[in-house]
This record gives sequence, structure tokens and C-alpha cells, in this order.
Amino acid sequence: MLTIATVNVNGIRAAFRRGMGEWLDTRKPDVLLLQEVRATDEILADHLSPGEWHLAHEASVTKGRSGVAIATRLPMTAVRVGLGTGVPGDCGRWVEADLEVDAHDGQGPRTLTVVSAYIHSGTLGTPSMDEKYAFLEVVTARLAELAQAGRMVVVAGDVNIAHREADIKNWKGNLKSAGFLPQERAYLDRWLDGLGWRDLGRELGGEGPGPFTWWSWRGKAFDNDAGWRIDYQLATPALADRAVAATVDRAATYDARFSDHAPLVVEYDL
Repeated sequence: MLTIATVNVNGIRAAFRRGMGEWLDTRKPDVLLLQEVRATDEILADHLSPGEWHLAHEASVTKGRSGVAIATRLPMTAVRVGLGTGVPGDCGRWVEADLEVDAHDGQGPRTLTVVSAYIHSGTLGTPSMDEKYAFLEVVTARLAELAQAGRMVVVAGDVNIAHREADIKNWKGNLKSAGFLPQERAYLDRWLDGLGWRDLGRELGGEGPGPFTWWSWRGKAFDNDAGWRIDYQLATPALADRAVAATVDRAATYDARFSDHAPLVVEYDL
């Protein structure tokens, strides 16, 4: 069984101060996909020892912003950093790695491609929304390429889009909010219905509402479970058919959270 976890840590240093290390010790994922790392390569390695993890990281050119990383206990055979989009603000949002995994079907090692992705949040009426749509276009093109290869691939991370009404507690109040706009949700339609990617959080997590993965730090959002499901593990059919369980590791209490996002953990029977 292979365990893959994805989480937006909202700053790796802050997350470890709040208890992420204890979660890692308990959960013990084989592959960890991180977003909003907000750190240098050296700081990331200080928290995830290279003696224990193989690391791939794309830091943002803007200090204290974005950043995506892959930490894996399996060796990496290839790493691809970024999408080369030229879109403003796209740095620190996409990193891929090919891993060699041993399958138990007697056919020997095979390649598993894992991607950590962080889509712009976007703010209506600002250039950041245009940047989000431009980046989504490039991501869609890359997803098409990965899907056409027919291999085992998982693209995971903070997409900053709630796909369906079941993916947001207050969907009626957010119909005109960034993250739940029809134009944004249409991208997930294209990925799932057009390109054949499968949303494992929904497939294995039930019809909903939820389970949600993000709650505002403010007010009683967490206590009232007034959240959004914006963190995904999207898999190609070759891998999705091997997924057996998906869990959102929601903290027991507000003060036990190490991020405003909860990890999404999927187990694969390879």
C-alpha cells in the first residue's frame, strides 16, 4: 500500500511550529505533496531531512510567497520544475517527479508520476484573476499531455476552486466569489469529463457535502465546518483504479490545526 498526502501548509516553518511534525510521525506518508511552502531549499531541508526524504522544490521568486514541493521516501528518477508559462506569479506553483514503485503483480518496477500544484486564489477585479485563468489554461494543456501518456499519474494540491455545490458549505452565498465562479468550475469539468482525470477525494469520500479541506482562520468557520473542498488528488485511470481510501485529516479542534488546510490522504494498492 502506498500512501500519498497533499496539504497546503501555509508556510512550512509555521506549520511545524503548530505541530505538523507530530502529524507526519503519526501518518507516515510515503509521498508528501506540499503547497505554500514559503521557504528556501535549505529551510525545507531543515524540516524534512534529506536523509529521510528525497526532495524536489520550486520556490517562489517572491520571498514568503507560494512554493511547491514533493517529499518522497521513494527515489526520484526525474524531476520537472515549473511549466514555463510566462504568466506573472506562476513561479512556485508546479513541480513534477517520476518515482519508481514496486508493484505486487509480478511485473516489476513501474513509474509513478506525482505533481504538487498550487493554483492562484485570484481576486475579482484585479490582475490576479487574469493570471489565474491564464495559468489554468497552461495547466489544462499539461493535464492533457499527462493523460494521453496513459501512465499512473496523480496531480494533487490546492486548486483554489470548489467544483460542485457539495464542495462548499455556503455555496449560495458564494456564487459570485472567486473560487466558485462558473468559469473556474468549468476547468474542473474539462479535466474530469473531457480529459478523463478522476477526483479521488469525491469518489472515495462520498457524495458530500464535504469532506471539506479548508476553513478560514477567522470566526467560527472551523468549529461550524463551514469549509471549502479545494484540495484535490486527481488521478489518471491507470492509478485511480488502484485507489482504495481517501481521508481528510481534519484536526480535532481549532487550536490543533497546523494550517488552515487539512491534509488529503489517499491510499493506493499498487
